[in-house]
Amino acid sequence: MGQNYKIIIEYDGTNYSGWQIQKNTRETIQQKLEDALTKINKQKVKVIGAGRTDAGVHAAGQTANFFLDVDIPAEKIPLALNSELPADIICKKAEKVSADFHSRYDARGKKYRYRILNSNFNSVFVRNFVYNVHKKLDVKLMQTAAKIFEGCHDFAAFCAAGSSVGSTVRHIYSLNLYAADNGEIWIDVIGNGFLYNMIRILAGTLIEIGLKKRTLFELKNVLESCDRNNAGFTAPAQGLTLIEVFYD
Repeated sequence: MGQNYKIIIEYDGTNYSGWQIQKNTRETIQQKLEDALTKINKQKVKVIGAGRTDAGVHAAGQTANFFLDVDIPAEKIPLALNSELPADIICKKAEKVSADFHSRYDARGKKYRYRILNSNFNSVFVRNFVYNVHKKLDVKLMQTAAKIFEGCHDFAAFCAAGSSVGSTVRHIYSLNLYAADNGEIWIDVIGNGFLYNMIRILAGTLIEIGLKKRTLFELKNVLESCDRNNAGFTAPAQGLTLIEVFYD
């Protein structure tokens, strides 16, 4: 089986069809990592990610694990990997872990950030990492609304149609909004797990609150309805970044 390694990676998801390997393209994060590791290992390597980020979604702290037949010191893994990876995928850290460690099943929670640029004009420097909203958002109203989602709820109304999961109940430990002087608004959410497109639908709904297209009272009814048709739009992928994955 070889040695099990855990890595922390960051990537700009702009040019990729998401994390997961797909038959019709090699332009996925998982595929690029497996290609690089196969060169290092001299045999095919399977990479297991903590989460399957969608096309265009980024990561600052994605976690993955894999087994290598060759025993390489952990501190040399990032150097070896980065020499084979494209410039928009970087391995930041590696460590040896027990054979039973699984980056997905052992994860206890995740932190995501959705970035909004509330400005008349987008920025050439962050345009691939923010959703540009031109109309003025009421941040205080959005901050109040965000607290409605904290706790354990059935988030069926905030799950993309066609998703096949056993349960749509999830626990959001915290959902906070921060406004910066440069016009950016950060939506930071920490939870035990997330449904397909859940954070982007939450972000879209909060944006509609900020634009005063929805009321706080209506938001509670949307959550309780468990009906996707009642929630807000799905905010664009480029604003979303996986910040960190938590383990015991």
